[in-house]
Amino acid sequence: MPSKETETTNNLIGTRLREARLRANLPQDKLGVLIGLDEGSSSARISRYETGIHEPALATAQKLAEILNLPLCYLYCEDDEMAELILVLHALKKSELQKLLRQYEIPKVS
Repeated sequence: MPSKETETTNNLIGTRLREARLRANLPQDKLGVLIGLDEGSSSARISRYETGIHEPALATAQKLAEILNLPLCYLYCEDDEMAELILVLHALKKSELQKLLRQYEIPKVS
């Protein structure tokens, strides 16, 4: 039986995955095929990830993030506002991101 922590993590990843897949307007079966799953089982497998029945292995989560054009950390982010911020930052051009980082630079610990 999965622990409460594992159950929560699976549901978190599943929720984030479903949100991202729907934003990308991809059906479950197509997403599964795009990450290399067999066409016959791809929809069921993605559904199990989204419902929290199974958690994708890290390599699979990386493929999902790549296909959905997301940073991997988005799938694992526990805070909804932080997850949205991750998507905003991910969409910035490199120059915009560097400018933002300079503006909010955190002092280094000596």
